[in-house]
Amino acid sequence: MSDKTMTAEEAVARLADGMTLGIGGWGSRRKPMALVRALLRSRVTDLTVVSCGGPDVGMLAAAGRVRRLVAPFVTLDSIPLEPHYRAAREHGTLDLTELDEAMFLWGLRAAANRLPFLPVRAGLGSDVMRVNPGLRTVTSPYEDGETFVAVPALRLDAALVHVNRADRRGNGQYLGPDPYFDDLFCEAADSAYVSCERIVDTAELTKQGPPQSLLIKRHTVTGVIEAPNGAHFTSCAPDYGRDEAVQREYATTPWAQFAERYLDGRTP
Repeated sequence: MSDKTMTAEEAVARLADGMTLGIGGWGSRRKPMALVRALLRSRVTDLTVVSCGGPDVGMLAAAGRVRRLVAPFVTLDSIPLEPHYRAAREHGTLDLTELDEAMFLWGLRAAANRLPFLPVRAGLGSDVMRVNPGLRTVTSPYEDGETFVAVPALRLDAALVHVNRADRRGNGQYLGPDPYFDDLFCEAADSAYVSCERIVDTAELTKQGPPQSLLIKRHTVTGVIEAPNGAHFTSCAPDYGRDEAVQREYATTPWAQFAERYLDGRTP
């Protein structure tokens, strides 16, 4: 059996400047914050980040690690607009490719299937096309001749995701209400690092939830990191909810001041 377990620091040591990095979760829900914290402690920079953004994007942007962001939104959920991301945009410290959520989904699907693009109706007739002049359209080769947006594949050098349970081989399980796009991030990436609340035996995964909860397949995973509370302060249902007190502190505190405590572990 292949044991893929490693530490967060060992996973981040495999990342490099200039990579395109996908980060799973959604807004302030099930973000791989233990891995993000390890990344912030490293010197890796000049990243293109692909994310349904939350505090992962805000922290990396505030720390000056993001060159370009590809995202449909950046939110803390209970706080509609991520404040540190907003500050980075207002100061022009990162480039943004903003996509419709459906376009984002199909970009990941294209990458997961090693296709250059996939056609989608989303975006037609909207300002998404105006703010992304590089997007192209394609015409159906069949009788209908319908026009679609050709969404380019969101190919990733590496992906970071967090799930409720995983085994040592890289099978990952979510137990909450939504898989988000975590499986696609892993499939779209050349390497994927999965943190989890708890590592269990493979047989135990089938006892934790139904077969469809076995979201991430081992062949798409490079490393597994056991990280209890590893999504905090974002939620990781049903293990725990979002820590609104810490999130408010994060949102209202200058990044340098918050980071001093957060990166040395004084903030959970």
